[in-house]
Amino acid sequence: MPLNALALVLVAALLHAGWNIVAKKSNGGRHFVLMGALMVVTIWSPLGAVLAWQHAPAWGWQAWALLLASAVAHLLYFNALLAGYRAADLTVVYPVARGTGPLVSASAAVLLLDETLGLRGAAGVLGITGGVFLIAGGPALWSATHDPARRARLRAGLAWGALTGLLIASYTVIDGVLVKVMLVSPILVDWLGNVLRVPFLLPGALADRAGFVREWRQQWKAALLLGAISPLSYVLVLYAVQMAPLSHVAPAREVSMLFAALLGGRLLGEADRGARLLGAACIAAGVMALAWA
Repeated sequence: MPLNALALVLVAALLHAGWNIVAKKSNGGRHFVLMGALMVVTIWSPLGAVLAWQHAPAWGWQAWALLLASAVAHLLYFNALLAGYRAADLTVVYPVARGTGPLVSASAAVLLLDETLGLRGAAGVLGITGGVFLIAGGPALWSATHDPARRARLRAGLAWGALTGLLIASYTVIDGVLVKVMLVSPILVDWLGNVLRVPFLLPGALADRAGFVREWRQQWKAALLLGAISPLSYVLVLYAVQMAPLSHVAPAREVSMLFAALLGGRLLGEADRGARLLGAACIAAGVMALAWA
């Protein structure tokens, strides 16, 4: 992977872990995704609108269909992620999601984009698998059977994390095709994706106006931070995808798990930080092995 692409991925990883901490601490409710989308559309509209005016008229139906599919995949991803954060610890949901995503997206890139992984892929798979086991509780998973509440929380984290990872893989591959094959600007992929998500979310807010207003008053600052940081972290990744193979970039960006495991333990007071940091290190080593394969 070129060094400039790796640098973009590392900056994006730190930003990504940061906004996930914000999302977890906000305990975002059912309207938080709409609030975040509205903030993204508003904050980034000067640049997004200009680029759309310049480039969108030249697109065919295939590009618009992929943009719509990306918007739906991102919408499902955000909802699954927030549901997981409400049901379990960030240091379970986040690493499982980020560990599952690159495995599926890298495999899809090999199948759909004719990319190759190499022999290091097997080591990467083992690293990710072992890391996910440690993050989820490691040997303590067995003892958790004596604590129904803890067992239920771990299982919820594993389930929501795996679902979120599959959705990450879905939008990663779709967006990779958009920027590598369709040559759509990464900024437009993210901005228009948020624009297209708003119509899906508005009916729920209109049906529960009092709830939306209440959540807005409580969480607008968190939504503002998400709107400012989340697009930047993902746009940097998409620019890296233009410079390097998707099957390398998608795993490499999962170094964000190291930041999240550390921040989640310190800022959120989540337990078993040592084992989870070790697991995050294993996953990071695994995804880097995949990235360098």
